[in-house]
Parts: sequence; C-alpha cells; structure tokens
Amino acid sequence: MEDHSGSASRSSRGLILALCAAAAAVLVVVWQVTPGRQDETAKNQPVFAAQRGPLTISVTESGTIKAREQIIIKNKVEGRTTILSLVPEGTRVKKGDLLVELDASSLKDRKVDQQIRVMNAEAAFVRSRENLEVVRNKAVSDVDKAELELRFAGEDLKKYVEGEFPQKVMTAEAKVTLAEEELSRAAEKLTWSKVLFDEKYLSQMELQADKLGARKAELDIKLARADLELLKSFTYERELAQLESDVRQKTMALERVRRAAAADLVQSEADLRAKESEFEQQKNKLGKVESQIVKTRIAAPADGLVIYATSAKATWRGNVEPLDEGQQVHERQELIYLPTASSFMADVKVHESSLKKISVGLSARLTVDALPGQAFTGTVAKIAPLPDAQSIFLNPDLKVYRTEVHIDGDGKDLRTGMSCRAKIVIARYDDALFVPVQAVLRVKGKPTVYVRGKSGWEPRVIETGLDNNRMMRITAGLEEGEEVLLTPPLEEGEVEREEEGPSPSTPRAKTPVSRESP
Repeated sequence: MEDHSGSASRSSRGLILALCAAAAAVLVVVWQVTPGRQDETAKNQPVFAAQRGPLTISVTESGTIKAREQIIIKNKVEGRTTILSLVPEGTRVKKGDLLVELDASSLKDRKVDQQIRVMNAEAAFVRSRENLEVVRNKAVSDVDKAELELRFAGEDLKKYVEGEFPQKVMTAEAKVTLAEEELSRAAEKLTWSKVLFDEKYLSQMELQADKLGARKAELDIKLARADLELLKSFTYERELAQLESDVRQKTMALERVRRAAAADLVQSEADLRAKESEFEQQKNKLGKVESQIVKTRIAAPADGLVIYATSAKATWRGNVEPLDEGQQVHERQELIYLPTASSFMADVKVHESSLKKISVGLSARLTVDALPGQAFTGTVAKIAPLPDAQSIFLNPDLKVYRTEVHIDGDGKDLRTGMSCRAKIVIARYDDALFVPVQAVLRVKGKPTVYVRGKSGWEPRVIETGLDNNRMMRITAGLEEGEEVLLTPPLEEGEVEREEEGPSPSTPRAKTPVSRESP
C-alpha cells in the first residue's frame, strides 16, 4: 500500500509541473504580442531610409581581353600530326617568318607511294589512248572491207544477171542450133548412104557408120536442148538466189561490222576516259599530298605578336594543355592568334537577367586584374543573339550571352588573355530616390515595400525603375527619408524583381555592383 501511494504522489507532481510549463508558455506568447513588445521587436529589425541622390545603373561582368583584329592560325594538315618546332609565345614576327613546323615524314612516304600510282595511271592512260587509235583504225579497215565485199557481191549479182547468164543462154542456144544443123546433115547423109548402099556403092559398115552419126546428132540436139532448159529453169534460179543471198549476207555483215566497230570505239573511248580520270585523280591526290607537306610549315601571313590559342581560351574541361613541341594537334585546330592591330576588346558574358538592360552603343568602364590602378573605357559593340553553348553545357540553368566591348585607345599595356571586369553603364541619374533591392517584393504582381507606420509595418504599392542589383530606383509611392523594412515578410507575396532586373531564380549578387552613388 505504501508503494502505490508513492507512485501516485510522483504522478501528481509531474502533472503539476507540465501545467506550470504550459501556463508559462502562454504568458510568454501574450507578453510578446502586446503592443509594447511588438514595438520593441520592430526596433531590432533592419530598416533603410529612402535616399535621394545620384544613382548609376550598371551591369558588371567579368571577361577576357582579346585582340579586336587578329589572324587565327589553324592546322590545315589532315588527321593528327606532331609539332616539331614552335615559335616562342610573345615573339614579334614579320610576315613570312616560320611559326610552326609539323611532322611531315608520313606525308613524304605517302608522296613516294602516290608518285608510283601516278606513273602507273599515266602508263595505263597512254596505253588506252594508243589502243583507241588502234581500235579506230581497225574499225575503219573492217568497215571498208565489209563495204568492199558488199559491193563485190552486188557486182557479182549484176554480172550474172546481165552478163554471165545471157552469155550462157546464148552458148546453149548456139549448141542447140549447131546440133540441129548437125542432125540435118547427118539425116541427109544417111539418106544418100541408103541409096548408095542399095545400089551396092556403099558397104554395110559405112551405112552403119552413117546411121550412128545420125543417131549421135539426134542425141546431141537433145542434150543441147536439155542444157538450155536446165540453164533457164534451174541453174539461173539457183545462181540468182545464191548471189542475192550473198548480197543480203554482205549487207548484214557490213551492219554487224559497223555496230561492232562503233561498240569497240565507244568501249575504247570510255576506257580512255576512265584511265584519264584515274590519272587526273591520282595527280590530284599527289598534288594534295604535296600541298599537305607545304602546309606542315606554317609561316606568318602578316606582322604581329605570337599568342598561343591555348593561352587565350579554356574548354569545359578546364584549361587546355599548353601548346608545345612534341604535342599532337588535329586538323582545323587553332594554334596561334596573331593580332594585326593594337586595338583590343573585352569578351564578357552577360546574364540573361541583365540582357534587356544593355544595348549596343552603351559605354563601359573596364578594370584589368593584371593592371591595378588603371581603368579603360569602351563601348558595347556586339551582343550575341543566342546564349553561350559552353555555359549551357556546364550548367543548363545558366544562360549568358557573349558581349563584345571595344576598348578605346591603342591599349598598349593590354595583352590577349588578361582577365578583366567590365561595368556597362545603362543610365545615370543626378537626382533619384532609391532603396535596396531586397526591400522590394511583389504582392499580387505589384512591387511593394513595407513602410513604418503608426501601427507598425504597413505594405505600400510603389512604382519602380531600373536597379543595379543593389539599389532600385523608386519613381512613385515613396518619399525621401521614409523607412522601409529590409526583411519584408516573404509569405505575403511572391518575391519577384522588376522585369528589368534579375529573375526570381537568379541569386542576387552578394558583392554590390560598383556604382558612383550609394
């Protein structure tokens, strides 16, 4: 029973302590929300009294000094090659002086091989050209021969029809006539021989001889007539068909010879053109190799100061390896910058939030890290239409635009590659009302500041002008000397700068932009 009573007493004491702590917390809250306490808290918040005076609106960006007019010396040798000799950086050279000598040993080996190919191609070209002449002559000879054979075939046909055949007919008819005469004489002689045989003046043998002569004459006339009929009915038709066929065959042979000759000629001409094209191609390759060998010795195209390209630029990987002898370089790689004039420019990158503020023709003031105490003036000459690709690659959310600022004067102390800061002056106000940019926020889309009032901090809609990332010009809604809260309650509205200033996603510069006024 004693143990239970002790536990109960301890629980009662814990509950009492909890109630006391809650009561104390409520008292603290009540004490803090009392008007006097609020005033005391407000006094500890940072404020700024609106000021009036000269104000300069400017954009300051870092950049690099570059020659305004320069010749970029690039490697024009194909592939990769090695640097054998290199003029020291900073050397002033004259036009024609040797800047870079690249390794040409492999190119010289290629030249020897290519010369052999050129000679082989030339020999093939000459052979094809001579062969074309042979084919052309042979074509003329074959066509002439075929034409001659056709002419002879035609003449043979004409000779047979108009000469040989009539002559053979005449000969055959003459034989028939003679055979008829012989038959007539043999018949007459046989008749007298019979009379004489009856009168016993001729012997039986002589009579038989005369009968045989008459019989022979009859056979001779039959043979002559048969020969004449054979000549007219068969031999003539066959000979005529043969000779006409010869004419047709010779005509077709002539056509074949002409076509074959034309085909051979076309083939030979095509082969000649191919060999000539191959010869020209090999010569062009040889010329290209020779030109590549010439390009391994890079001379200065004009007088100037030698600056290595690797010293004047950097890549997304960081600073590149310095140019030196023994280093391999690739085709179209920038090797040397050769300024041709003493004028310089600053290559700066302007953030997209400040892009609407600047324009071509604005003046700028430049300071160079390597030349402390010196200041240079210049003019904005060019603004890139698109953001810098390298910066986008490094940070897709960062959009900067390359801007060229031409520096006034000859810039004799400047050197390419020096780091600089350029302050581009956008506007100057001799009498402007301004407050810090962090005091302005947007409430329902309107620029608003919190001004000290009788009952505390009160929001007030104002009209704003340009800002320089530190101070913002107030054109209406605020009077000089009025205090504004530097830490306005962000929950009241979206923090947004004027459209002339940086975007909400852009962090405000911690280092104020240099200006001529507060």
